[in-house]
Amino acid sequence: MPMISDRLDKILYGMLFVIVLPAFLVAWAMLSEPKVRLPVAGSPEFGLLVELCGGAIMAAGVLALWIYGQGLPMSPFPPKYFVAKGIYRYIGHPIYVGFSILCIGVSIAVHSASGLWLVSPIVVLGCVALVFGYEKHDLAKRFGSFRSSPLLRIPAQNDEPAGTWDRLSVYLLVLLPWVILYEAVKALGVPNDAFSLSFSFEATLPVWEWTEAIYVSTYLFVFLAPLVARSKSDLHQFSVSGLISTSAILLLFLSVPVVAFPRPFESHSVLGNLLLLERSKDTPAAAFPSFHVLWALLAAQVYRRHWPSTKLLWWGWAVLISVSCITTGMHTIGDVISALLVFFFVNRISDVWKRIRSFSERVANSWKEWQVGSIRIINHGAFAGVGTFIGLTIAGSLVGPEHIASVLIVAFSGLIISALWAQFIEGSPKLLRPYGYYGGVVGVVIGAIIAGALGTSVWLMLGSFCIAGPWIQSFGRLRCLTQGCCHGRETTLLVGIRYNHPRSRVCRLTGLTGVPLHPTPVYSILWNVVIAFVVTRLWFLGSSLVLIAGMYLILAGLGRFVEEALRGEPQTPIVGGLRLYQWIAILSVVVGAVFTLLPSMGEAQPPQFSWLAPITGFGFGVFTWIALGVDFPNSNKRFARLV
Repeated sequence: MPMISDRLDKILYGMLFVIVLPAFLVAWAMLSEPKVRLPVAGSPEFGLLVELCGGAIMAAGVLALWIYGQGLPMSPFPPKYFVAKGIYRYIGHPIYVGFSILCIGVSIAVHSASGLWLVSPIVVLGCVALVFGYEKHDLAKRFGSFRSSPLLRIPAQNDEPAGTWDRLSVYLLVLLPWVILYEAVKALGVPNDAFSLSFSFEATLPVWEWTEAIYVSTYLFVFLAPLVARSKSDLHQFSVSGLISTSAILLLFLSVPVVAFPRPFESHSVLGNLLLLERSKDTPAAAFPSFHVLWALLAAQVYRRHWPSTKLLWWGWAVLISVSCITTGMHTIGDVISALLVFFFVNRISDVWKRIRSFSERVANSWKEWQVGSIRIINHGAFAGVGTFIGLTIAGSLVGPEHIASVLIVAFSGLIISALWAQFIEGSPKLLRPYGYYGGVVGVVIGAIIAGALGTSVWLMLGSFCIAGPWIQSFGRLRCLTQGCCHGRETTLLVGIRYNHPRSRVCRLTGLTGVPLHPTPVYSILWNVVIAFVVTRLWFLGSSLVLIAGMYLILAGLGRFVEEALRGEPQTPIVGGLRLYQWIAILSVVVGAVFTLLPSMGEAQPPQFSWLAPITGFGFGVFTWIALGVDFPNSNKRFARLV
């Protein structure tokens, strides 16, 4: 009987991913199609080719697990042996990679805008979250040090000579994704609300056709850089900087509709004709910041490391390329300056992280309190108050002054339910008044329903709080740092922060005083900034409110799933191999996807700012500060103490 039960479990689990999940993704794409009003580039034949490539990679991964691992790709029934043969010798996660490519190919083949721009990106992010939020840690537990790196990977950060696979990895994992993502932005076209940041005098600048020779040299200059690099460390820095730059600039492309329309000119030379040809293949929507400038500077670093005696030559050429962006009329001065700023940031990413980590550690050990009779005032409540003030000002400005009362109802509901939620999950004799994020989400939904009963659109409330939510959550995470909740597990000193304050939960409950821990609240803040950019852009595009609410829940759930895997709180229950909040994060993603399936319940409207919004936000911010920063330390009654 146990053997039959085991076989049945495997069959049911296999059906979930072979039948149920694909069917859901197809239904998701079909039902959400009317809400995704975007173009689909590529022919059905091209889509079929991409689809076949993805399917072949997936099949090779399954076959390798079966032959070499003596198992199937099922997390509850994993292979017996770690697999580093077959396609796993070349790709670390071929099934996830193949499935993501397959989804993109199918979307292009059937010309589905929702499949290409909504479902496929979420599938990609979901696979990444699954790897970093579960599989990476599970493999480490099961196989320990018996692990090998695939040939296609970001080169290691050491001084060993760069090999063929190291160079090929840069092309396939860094430059090719950049080309694909850039082409994707081009396919989206110029948004209706696009604007230019060019100075008025720039329109009078001449176009120097001969500088096209310098401008077009960027492609060869960057393409040869991985071949020029001497060491793996050089390739590592080029790759990491390139990936961070691509992510940051892509986010700006999609969320800030700045365009740079090329300055007109009449061609009088071969180079002029080449410039016109290049313009016809490009888009003004992918100019701020300029990738030409950024990649030229990143490549110049590789060249000057190989030939340090001629470093002025390579930096000089990068500067000429930057200037040619303006002299060819392809970019504005703002495009070039913004690219220089991005380069300055990514070139010092280690220093930037050190500063973030140092600031976070200071906040984590900044607990201060003042006793006034039986009442205690704690400084960290101010973070929650400021976050609520900003969040309610945003929400009130989006819905208009006539709905301020509904905003307050939703805010009160979110705060109350977050306290009740955490009582049942985290409450204890030492934690009499905790607050829980997911309780706040449930409270916002309940508050929106109550507001709906009083005449305000439920989805208008949910949509506006989804725009405000990332900012409320970000400031709330600063409070988490000071309080010591939501802390991470042990890590290296280069990554982690140390808690030393005796009032911190870390020092009182875990015995990890002075131990470097993952700054998970910081990870949450960084991801919430990304969420804020995405959902705010959807609002200003006049998107469906159900789409905005769905995207918020999906992105928040994916981020929380990964964050929970790095947390070290002892009071969080483990259920079925995952933390409780990881299961809730999965539910958040599913509910968010379901939201996007619903018929449109109205569209986002332009903001309607009035002073009533910040006044209301200030008042509720003070109330929130009291609720999360003022308590009665000598009482053992429920909700009396914050510590």
